[in-house]
Amino acid sequence: MCWVYFLRNKSSVISVFKKFKVFVELQSGFNLKKLRSDRGGEYTSHEFLEYCSDLGMERQLTIAYSPQQNGIVERRNRTICEMARSMMTEKKIPVKFWAEAVGTTVYLQNRCYTTSVTDKTPFEAFTGRPGVKHLRVFGSICYSHIPSNLRQKLDDKASKGIFMGYGSCEKGYRIYNLQTEKIILSRNSEITEPEGTFHETHSIASPNLNQLISDDEHVSKSNGSGTSQGSTPSNTPVKLKSLEDIYTRCHMTIIEPETYYEAVEDKAWKEAMDTEIETIEKNGTWELVERPTDKPVIGVKWVFKTKLNLDGTVQKHKARLVAKGYAQKPGIDYNETFAPVARLDTIRTLIALATQKGWKLFQLDVKSAFLNGVLEEEVYTEQPEGFEVKTASHKVCKLKKALYGLK
Repeated sequence: MCWVYFLRNKSSVISVFKKFKVFVELQSGFNLKKLRSDRGGEYTSHEFLEYCSDLGMERQLTIAYSPQQNGIVERRNRTICEMARSMMTEKKIPVKFWAEAVGTTVYLQNRCYTTSVTDKTPFEAFTGRPGVKHLRVFGSICYSHIPSNLRQKLDDKASKGIFMGYGSCEKGYRIYNLQTEKIILSRNSEITEPEGTFHETHSIASPNLNQLISDDEHVSKSNGSGTSQGSTPSNTPVKLKSLEDIYTRCHMTIIEPETYYEAVEDKAWKEAMDTEIETIEKNGTWELVERPTDKPVIGVKWVFKTKLNLDGTVQKHKARLVAKGYAQKPGIDYNETFAPVARLDTIRTLIALATQKGWKLFQLDVKSAFLNGVLEEEVYTEQPEGFEVKTASHKVCKLKKALYGLK
Protein backbone atom coordinates (compact mmCIF):
# COMPACT_ATOMS: atom_id res chain seq x y z
CA MET A 1 0.00 0.00 0.00
CA CYS A 2 1.03 3.57 -0.60
CA TRP A 3 -0.11 6.64 1.35
CA VAL A 4 0.38 10.28 0.44
CA TYR A 5 0.60 13.18 2.88
CA PHE A 6 0.85 16.82 1.81
CA LEU A 7 3.17 18.89 4.03
CA ARG A 8 3.05 22.62 4.65
CA ASN A 9 6.78 22.57 5.33
CA LYS A 10 9.52 20.09 6.19
CA SER A 11 9.27 20.84 9.91
CA SER A 12 5.88 19.11 10.01
CA VAL A 13 7.35 15.75 8.88
CA ILE A 14 7.68 14.32 12.38
CA SER A 15 4.11 15.18 13.44
CA VAL A 16 2.76 13.65 10.22
CA PHE A 17 4.93 10.56 10.65
CA LYS A 18 3.59 10.02 14.18
CA LYS A 19 0.02 10.05 12.85
CA PHE A 20 0.97 7.72 9.99
CA LYS A 21 2.67 5.24 12.35
CA VAL A 22 -0.36 4.99 14.61
CA PHE A 23 -2.69 4.61 11.63
CA VAL A 24 -0.75 1.94 9.73
CA GLU A 25 -0.04 -0.14 12.84
CA LEU A 26 -3.67 -0.09 13.93
CA GLN A 27 -5.00 -0.96 10.48
CA SER A 28 -2.47 -3.68 9.70
CA GLY A 29 -2.04 -5.21 13.15
CA PHE A 30 1.77 -5.11 12.78
CA ASN A 31 4.40 -2.88 14.38
CA LEU A 32 6.63 -0.64 12.30
CA LYS A 33 10.16 -1.97 12.87
CA LYS A 34 12.35 -0.27 10.26
CA LEU A 35 12.30 3.06 8.49
CA ARG A 36 14.46 3.81 5.43
CA SER A 37 14.83 7.32 4.03
CA ASP A 38 17.29 9.63 2.36
CA ARG A 39 19.53 11.94 4.38
CA GLY A 40 17.20 14.94 4.24
CA GLY A 41 17.36 17.21 7.27
CA GLU A 42 13.73 16.47 8.13
CA TYR A 43 14.65 12.79 8.63
CA THR A 44 17.98 13.30 10.43
CA SER A 45 16.91 15.91 12.94
CA HIS A 46 17.62 15.23 16.61
CA GLU A 47 13.90 15.11 17.42
CA PHE A 48 13.15 12.56 14.70
CA LEU A 49 16.09 10.28 15.54
CA GLU A 50 15.31 10.43 19.24
CA TYR A 51 11.67 9.54 18.59
CA CYS A 52 12.68 6.45 16.57
CA SER A 53 15.25 5.48 19.19
CA ASP A 54 12.69 5.66 22.01
CA LEU A 55 10.42 3.30 20.06
CA GLY A 56 13.25 0.90 19.28
CA MET A 57 12.72 1.46 15.55
CA GLU A 58 15.69 0.77 13.31
CA ARG A 59 16.71 3.74 11.15
CA GLN A 60 18.24 3.12 7.72
CA LEU A 61 19.73 6.02 5.76
CA THR A 62 21.01 6.02 2.20
CA ILE A 63 24.56 6.99 1.39
CA ALA A 64 24.85 10.61 0.28
CA TYR A 65 24.10 11.09 -3.43
CA SER A 66 22.94 7.47 -3.75
CA PRO A 67 19.14 7.58 -4.21
CA GLN A 68 19.29 4.12 -5.81
CA GLN A 69 19.72 2.63 -2.33
CA ASN A 70 16.10 3.57 -1.70
CA GLY A 71 15.09 2.55 -5.21
CA ILE A 72 11.58 1.27 -4.43
CA VAL A 73 10.51 4.65 -3.05
CA GLU A 74 12.27 6.63 -5.77
CA ARG A 75 10.62 4.56 -8.53
CA ARG A 76 7.23 4.88 -6.87
CA ASN A 77 7.65 8.66 -6.64
CA ARG A 78 8.47 8.79 -10.33
CA THR A 79 5.50 6.57 -11.22
CA ILE A 80 3.15 8.81 -9.25
CA CYS A 81 4.50 11.99 -10.84
CA GLU A 82 4.37 10.57 -14.38
CA MET A 83 0.83 9.27 -13.92
CA ALA A 84 -0.41 12.53 -12.39
CA ARG A 85 1.20 14.53 -15.21
CA SER A 86 -0.39 12.28 -17.84
CA MET A 87 -3.86 12.62 -16.32
CA MET A 88 -3.59 16.40 -16.12
CA THR A 89 -2.26 16.67 -19.68
CA GLU A 90 -4.97 14.42 -21.09
CA LYS A 91 -7.78 16.49 -19.54
CA LYS A 92 -6.02 19.88 -19.77
CA ILE A 93 -6.23 20.39 -16.00
CA PRO A 94 -4.34 23.48 -14.70
CA VAL A 95 -1.18 22.87 -12.67
CA LYS A 96 -2.75 24.33 -9.51
CA PHE A 97 -4.70 21.06 -9.16
CA TRP A 98 -1.53 18.94 -8.96
CA ALA A 99 -2.33 17.80 -5.40
CA GLU A 100 -5.72 16.44 -6.51
CA ALA A 101 -4.04 14.57 -9.37
CA VAL A 102 -1.38 13.09 -7.08
CA GLY A 103 -3.98 12.02 -4.52
CA THR A 104 -6.06 10.32 -7.21
CA THR A 105 -2.96 8.65 -8.65
CA VAL A 106 -2.07 7.06 -5.32
CA TYR A 107 -5.69 6.02 -4.84
CA LEU A 108 -5.69 4.24 -8.22
CA GLN A 109 -2.23 2.71 -7.80
CA ASN A 110 -3.42 0.98 -4.64
CA ARG A 111 -6.25 -0.56 -6.64
CA CYS A 112 -4.14 -1.82 -9.55
CA TYR A 113 -2.51 -5.24 -9.74
CA THR A 114 1.16 -5.44 -8.81
CA THR A 115 3.84 -8.11 -8.57
CA SER A 116 4.18 -7.46 -4.84
CA VAL A 117 1.01 -9.45 -4.09
CA THR A 118 -0.49 -12.40 -5.96
CA ASP A 119 -3.95 -12.23 -7.58
CA LYS A 120 -4.91 -9.22 -5.49
CA THR A 121 -4.56 -5.46 -5.52
CA PRO A 122 -2.64 -3.81 -2.64
CA PHE A 123 -5.89 -2.37 -1.30
CA GLU A 124 -7.57 -5.78 -1.34
CA ALA A 125 -4.58 -7.40 0.37
CA PHE A 126 -4.54 -4.69 3.05
CA THR A 127 -8.28 -4.43 3.71
CA GLY A 128 -9.76 -7.64 2.28
CA ARG A 129 -12.10 -5.70 -0.03
CA PRO A 130 -11.71 -5.29 -3.84
CA GLY A 131 -13.33 -1.84 -4.04
CA VAL A 132 -13.11 -0.85 -7.73
CA LYS A 133 -16.73 -0.46 -8.89
CA HIS A 134 -16.84 3.21 -7.89
CA LEU A 135 -13.79 4.26 -9.95
CA ARG A 136 -14.30 7.08 -12.47
CA VAL A 137 -12.14 8.90 -15.03
CA PHE A 138 -10.16 11.82 -13.61
CA GLY A 139 -11.08 15.21 -15.09
CA SER A 140 -14.51 14.16 -16.37
CA ILE A 141 -17.44 16.56 -16.42
CA CYS A 142 -19.97 15.81 -13.70
CA TYR A 143 -23.18 17.14 -12.20
CA SER A 144 -23.54 17.14 -8.42
CA HIS A 145 -26.87 17.13 -6.62
CA ILE A 146 -27.52 20.25 -4.53
CA PRO A 147 -29.22 19.39 -1.20
CA SER A 148 -32.69 20.89 -0.79
CA ASN A 149 -31.65 22.94 2.25
CA LEU A 150 -28.99 24.72 0.15
CA ARG A 151 -31.30 25.85 -2.67
CA GLN A 152 -34.56 27.62 -3.13
CA LYS A 153 -37.66 26.18 -4.73
CA LEU A 154 -36.90 27.10 -8.35
CA ASP A 155 -33.10 26.86 -8.22
CA ASP A 156 -31.20 24.22 -10.19
CA LYS A 157 -31.01 20.85 -8.47
CA ALA A 158 -27.50 20.11 -9.76
CA SER A 159 -24.28 22.05 -10.30
CA LYS A 160 -21.67 21.46 -13.00
CA GLY A 161 -18.17 20.50 -12.00
CA ILE A 162 -14.98 18.57 -12.78
CA PHE A 163 -14.29 15.20 -11.17
CA MET A 164 -11.05 15.47 -9.19
CA GLY A 165 -10.81 12.34 -7.08
CA TYR A 166 -12.09 10.47 -4.06
CA GLY A 167 -12.73 11.45 -0.46
CA SER A 168 -10.08 10.32 2.02
CA CYS A 169 -12.32 10.07 5.08
CA GLU A 170 -15.67 10.36 3.35
CA LYS A 171 -17.50 7.99 1.02
CA GLY A 172 -17.88 10.42 -1.84
CA TYR A 173 -16.26 12.13 -4.82
CA ARG A 174 -14.08 15.25 -4.80
CA ILE A 175 -15.47 17.68 -7.37
CA TYR A 176 -14.33 21.12 -8.48
CA ASN A 177 -17.49 23.25 -8.53
CA LEU A 178 -17.31 25.59 -11.53
CA GLN A 179 -19.66 28.13 -9.96
CA THR A 180 -18.03 28.52 -6.57
CA GLU A 181 -14.54 27.54 -7.83
CA LYS A 182 -14.05 25.35 -4.78
CA ILE A 183 -13.53 21.63 -4.18
CA ILE A 184 -16.66 19.99 -2.79
CA LEU A 185 -17.47 16.46 -1.63
CA SER A 186 -20.49 14.89 -3.25
CA ARG A 187 -22.24 11.55 -2.82
CA ASN A 188 -24.84 11.96 -5.56
CA SER A 189 -23.10 12.83 -8.82
CA GLU A 190 -23.62 11.95 -12.47
CA ILE A 191 -20.20 11.67 -14.16
CA THR A 192 -19.89 11.57 -17.95
CA GLU A 193 -16.85 9.55 -19.00
CA PRO A 194 -15.02 8.54 -22.21
CA GLU A 195 -15.89 5.41 -24.18
CA GLY A 196 -14.63 2.18 -22.67
CA THR A 197 -15.40 3.14 -19.07
CA PHE A 198 -18.40 2.58 -16.84
CA HIS A 199 -20.86 4.86 -18.66
CA GLU A 200 -21.97 4.79 -22.28
CA THR A 201 -20.60 8.23 -23.22
CA HIS A 202 -17.63 9.43 -25.22
CA SER A 203 -15.53 12.55 -24.73
CA ILE A 204 -13.96 13.86 -27.94
CA ALA A 205 -10.26 14.66 -27.67
CA SER A 206 -9.79 18.36 -26.98
CA PRO A 207 -7.38 20.76 -28.71
CA ASN A 208 -4.38 22.31 -27.02
CA LEU A 209 -5.25 24.71 -24.20
CA ASN A 210 -2.91 27.44 -25.49
CA GLN A 211 -4.61 27.25 -28.88
CA LEU A 212 -8.00 27.66 -27.22
CA ILE A 213 -6.89 30.74 -25.35
CA SER A 214 -5.46 32.37 -28.48
CA ASP A 215 -8.35 31.46 -30.80
CA ASP A 216 -10.88 34.14 -31.65
CA GLU A 217 -14.30 32.57 -31.71
CA HIS A 218 -16.25 35.44 -30.20
CA VAL A 219 -19.88 35.22 -31.29
CA SER A 220 -22.00 38.35 -31.33
CA LYS A 221 -24.93 39.87 -33.13
CA SER A 222 -24.40 41.78 -36.36
CA ASN A 223 -25.18 45.48 -36.33
CA GLY A 224 -26.36 45.33 -39.95
CA SER A 225 -23.36 47.09 -41.48
CA GLY A 226 -21.21 44.03 -42.04
CA THR A 227 -19.42 44.24 -38.69
CA SER A 228 -20.13 42.58 -35.38
CA GLN A 229 -20.93 44.51 -32.23
CA GLY A 230 -18.60 43.72 -29.36
CA SER A 231 -16.33 41.50 -31.47
CA THR A 232 -12.61 41.34 -30.81
CA PRO A 233 -9.85 41.67 -33.44
CA SER A 234 -8.58 38.37 -34.84
CA ASN A 235 -5.16 38.86 -33.23
CA THR A 236 -6.56 39.51 -29.74
CA PRO A 237 -6.47 36.51 -27.39
CA VAL A 238 -9.78 35.39 -25.97
CA LYS A 239 -9.52 34.97 -22.21
CA LEU A 240 -11.35 32.01 -20.76
CA LYS A 241 -12.97 32.86 -17.44
CA SER A 242 -12.86 29.45 -15.84
CA LEU A 243 -12.53 25.71 -16.37
CA GLU A 244 -16.16 25.73 -17.49
CA ASP A 245 -15.23 27.82 -20.55
CA ILE A 246 -12.44 25.35 -21.36
CA TYR A 247 -14.61 22.27 -21.04
CA THR A 248 -17.53 23.82 -22.91
CA ARG A 249 -15.25 24.44 -25.90
CA CYS A 250 -13.09 21.33 -25.56
CA HIS A 251 -15.58 18.56 -25.01
CA MET A 252 -18.57 17.21 -26.84
CA THR A 253 -20.57 14.29 -25.50
CA ILE A 254 -22.20 11.57 -27.58
CA ILE A 255 -25.08 10.17 -25.57
CA GLU A 256 -26.09 6.66 -26.50
CA PRO A 257 -29.60 5.29 -25.91
CA GLU A 258 -30.12 2.98 -22.97
CA THR A 259 -33.42 1.38 -24.02
CA TYR A 260 -35.12 0.23 -27.20
CA TYR A 261 -37.70 3.01 -26.96
CA GLU A 262 -34.99 5.67 -26.87
CA ALA A 263 -33.15 4.11 -29.82
CA VAL A 264 -36.17 3.60 -32.06
CA GLU A 265 -36.70 7.38 -32.21
CA ASP A 266 -33.40 7.76 -34.09
CA LYS A 267 -33.17 6.48 -37.66
CA ALA A 268 -29.49 5.50 -37.35
CA TRP A 269 -30.06 3.38 -34.25
CA LYS A 270 -33.21 1.83 -35.76
CA GLU A 271 -31.20 0.74 -38.81
CA ALA A 272 -28.48 -0.68 -36.51
CA MET A 273 -31.07 -2.81 -34.70
CA ASP A 274 -32.57 -3.99 -37.99
CA THR A 275 -29.09 -5.03 -39.18
CA GLU A 276 -28.48 -7.00 -35.97
CA ILE A 277 -31.78 -8.89 -36.27
CA GLU A 278 -31.12 -9.63 -39.97
CA THR A 279 -27.69 -11.06 -39.08
CA ILE A 280 -29.16 -13.21 -36.29
CA GLU A 281 -31.89 -14.59 -38.58
CA LYS A 282 -29.42 -15.16 -41.42
CA ASN A 283 -27.22 -17.22 -39.09
CA GLY A 284 -30.17 -19.29 -37.92
CA THR A 285 -29.48 -18.34 -34.32
CA TRP A 286 -32.89 -19.39 -32.95
CA GLU A 287 -36.30 -20.81 -33.67
CA LEU A 288 -39.64 -19.88 -32.12
CA VAL A 289 -41.12 -22.58 -29.88
CA GLU A 290 -43.77 -22.83 -27.20
CA ARG A 291 -42.70 -21.62 -23.77
CA PRO A 292 -41.28 -24.58 -21.81
CA THR A 293 -42.67 -25.41 -18.39
CA ASP A 294 -39.58 -27.14 -17.02
CA LYS A 295 -36.86 -24.80 -18.31
CA PRO A 296 -36.01 -21.20 -17.33
CA VAL A 297 -36.32 -18.51 -20.01
CA ILE A 298 -33.51 -15.94 -20.09
CA GLY A 299 -34.20 -12.31 -20.87
CA VAL A 300 -32.43 -10.28 -23.57
CA LYS A 301 -31.65 -6.59 -23.90
CA TRP A 302 -30.30 -4.13 -26.46
CA VAL A 303 -26.84 -2.63 -25.97
CA PHE A 304 -25.85 0.40 -28.04
CA LYS A 305 -22.38 1.69 -28.85
CA THR A 306 -21.12 4.48 -31.09
CA LYS A 307 -18.01 3.45 -33.03
CA LEU A 308 -15.63 6.35 -33.73
CA ASN A 309 -12.86 7.02 -36.22
CA LEU A 310 -9.38 8.03 -35.03
CA ASP A 311 -10.24 11.71 -35.57
CA GLY A 312 -13.29 11.45 -33.31
CA THR A 313 -15.93 11.42 -36.05
CA VAL A 314 -18.71 8.85 -35.96
CA GLN A 315 -17.92 5.72 -37.95
CA LYS A 316 -21.13 3.77 -37.32
CA HIS A 317 -23.81 2.98 -34.79
CA LYS A 318 -23.66 -0.53 -33.39
CA ALA A 319 -26.64 -2.28 -31.76
CA ARG A 320 -26.18 -5.68 -30.16
CA LEU A 321 -28.75 -8.06 -28.77
CA VAL A 322 -27.30 -9.40 -25.52
CA ALA A 323 -28.54 -12.25 -23.36
CA LYS A 324 -28.91 -11.57 -19.65
CA GLY A 325 -26.38 -14.24 -18.73
CA TYR A 326 -26.28 -13.12 -15.12
CA ALA A 327 -29.73 -14.74 -14.68
CA GLN A 328 -28.34 -18.18 -15.54
CA LYS A 329 -27.68 -20.52 -12.63
CA PRO A 330 -24.63 -22.82 -12.47
CA GLY A 331 -25.50 -26.49 -12.71
CA ILE A 332 -28.90 -25.69 -14.21
CA ASP A 333 -28.27 -23.45 -17.21
CA TYR A 334 -24.52 -24.01 -17.62
CA ASN A 335 -21.62 -26.00 -16.18
CA GLU A 336 -18.57 -23.90 -17.05
CA THR A 337 -17.60 -20.62 -18.67
CA PHE A 338 -14.63 -19.82 -20.86
CA ALA A 339 -13.47 -17.10 -23.23
CA PRO A 340 -11.10 -18.13 -26.07
CA VAL A 341 -9.48 -14.78 -26.79
CA ALA A 342 -6.05 -13.79 -28.09
CA ARG A 343 -3.61 -12.39 -25.54
CA LEU A 344 -1.98 -9.05 -26.34
CA ASP A 345 1.42 -10.62 -25.59
CA THR A 346 0.82 -13.10 -28.41
CA ILE A 347 -0.21 -10.36 -30.82
CA ARG A 348 2.88 -8.30 -29.97
CA THR A 349 5.09 -11.35 -30.54
CA LEU A 350 3.54 -11.98 -33.96
CA ILE A 351 3.98 -8.33 -34.97
CA ALA A 352 7.62 -8.35 -33.82
CA LEU A 353 8.27 -11.59 -35.73
CA ALA A 354 6.62 -10.22 -38.90
CA THR A 355 8.72 -7.06 -38.63
CA GLN A 356 11.93 -9.05 -38.21
CA LYS A 357 11.15 -11.35 -41.14
CA GLY A 358 9.81 -8.60 -43.38
CA TRP A 359 6.40 -10.29 -43.70
CA LYS A 360 3.20 -8.55 -44.67
CA LEU A 361 0.49 -8.20 -42.02
CA PHE A 362 -3.21 -8.39 -42.81
CA GLN A 363 -6.00 -7.57 -40.38
CA LEU A 364 -9.62 -8.64 -40.61
CA ASP A 365 -12.71 -8.50 -38.46
CA VAL A 366 -15.09 -11.47 -38.38
CA LYS A 367 -18.52 -9.90 -38.22
CA SER A 368 -20.76 -11.40 -35.53
CA ALA A 369 -18.17 -14.08 -34.77
CA PHE A 370 -19.91 -14.98 -31.53
CA LEU A 371 -23.07 -16.00 -33.41
CA ASN A 372 -21.14 -18.84 -35.07
CA GLY A 373 -20.88 -20.81 -31.83
CA VAL A 374 -23.22 -23.82 -32.07
CA LEU A 375 -24.97 -24.62 -28.78
CA GLU A 376 -25.18 -28.14 -27.42
CA GLU A 377 -27.21 -27.04 -24.39
CA GLU A 378 -30.95 -26.38 -24.36
CA VAL A 379 -31.33 -22.63 -23.80
CA TYR A 380 -34.41 -20.42 -24.21
CA THR A 381 -34.64 -16.63 -24.36
CA GLU A 382 -37.41 -14.07 -24.63
CA GLN A 383 -38.12 -12.51 -28.01
CA PRO A 384 -36.12 -9.27 -28.54
CA GLU A 385 -37.90 -6.10 -27.52
CA GLY A 386 -39.43 -4.31 -30.50
CA PHE A 387 -39.07 -7.35 -32.79
CA GLU A 388 -41.66 -9.71 -31.36
CA VAL A 389 -43.58 -11.78 -33.91
CA LYS A 390 -47.15 -10.49 -33.58
CA THR A 391 -48.76 -13.80 -34.49
CA ALA A 392 -46.57 -15.67 -31.99
CA SER A 393 -45.92 -13.19 -29.21
CA HIS A 394 -46.46 -15.91 -26.59
CA LYS A 395 -43.61 -18.02 -27.95
CA VAL A 396 -39.93 -17.91 -26.94
CA CYS A 397 -36.64 -18.35 -28.79
CA LYS A 398 -34.86 -21.70 -28.56
CA LEU A 399 -31.21 -20.91 -29.24
CA LYS A 400 -29.31 -22.94 -31.82
CA LYS A 401 -26.26 -20.68 -31.61
CA ALA A 402 -24.79 -18.46 -28.94
CA LEU A 403 -25.73 -14.86 -28.18
CA TYR A 404 -23.47 -12.25 -26.61
CA GLY A 405 -23.66 -12.38 -22.84
CA LEU A 406 -24.67 -16.03 -22.73
CA LYS A 407 -22.79 -18.33 -20.35
